[in-house]
Amino acid sequence: MPTGLSNTTPRHIASSQWSLLLICWLVAFVATLGSLFFSEVMKLEPCVLCWYQRIAMFPLVPILAIGLYSQDSGGIKYAVPLAGAGWLAAFYHWLLYSGYIPKGLQPCGKGPSCAEVSLELGGLVTIPMLSLVSFTIIIILLLIAAKTGRSR
Repeated sequence: MPTGLSNTTPRHIASSQWSLLLICWLVAFVATLGSLFFSEVMKLEPCVLCWYQRIAMFPLVPILAIGLYSQDSGGIKYAVPLAGAGWLAAFYHWLLYSGYIPKGLQPCGKGPSCAEVSLELGGLVTIPMLSLVSFTIIIILLLIAAKTGRSR
């Protein structure tokens, strides 16, 4: 094969890497469904930071699905920056929600407050925490999958 074509050929996924990406896809899919459930079924209007997290989470579902279907690990390079941006927004939101950041520093203007506690399960689990955990799991598994692909 000519050397100029080697950069354009798909990077086929090993079974362990495929499994990691499948778990990432499942987490992103469940997080997307959960987000839509909170807003459409429970009628909790998303704040500005929730929208930023949605902007980062929702595209992960098709990006990871396409990579899984085509057996191409190239989607990892697109998923990691999205998940990282979502993680930063979720972490800032969690800090604001938890009271570590003063409410005067919240980015919300019109609409619901980013610091308002609208749902708390068991006195501990909040919507920003669910988002933060989802992005954390996705990032860790994506990095492991990337490392697994390089070591082959």
